[in-house]
Amino acid sequence: MAIIITDECINCGACEPECPNTAIYEGAEDWNYSQGTSLNGDITLLNGSKLNADSEQEPISDEYYFIVPDKCTECKGFHEEPQCAAVCPVDCCVPDDNHVESEETLLNKQKFLHNE
Repeated sequence: MAIIITDECINCGACEPECPNTAIYEGAEDWNYSQGTSLNGDITLLNGSKLNADSEQEPISDEYYFIVPDKCTECKGFHEEPQCAAVCPVDCCVPDDNHVESEETLLNKQKFLHNE
């Protein structure tokens, strides 16, 4: 499953540079699929959605840091554990029950994001 940042976030920013997929953004920040990945131009996401990887997407939260579920691989393929959770001083990076994914799915997503 993906990781989510709860509303207990203190906006310290410790998590953001730790994400190997650039899936973490500051509250109210627009984001796109190309940042921190090998994706560019017109793409088809693993869920079948088609879009341009460089197009700006709406922030998921306006108040605190957020993780884009489609870019989160729980650090599979990079680290033994989610790095955001490992560095969070208030333990607000937790599993997202709304985005449950198998290890195989997370590894496939990692390969998709980084053209491996």
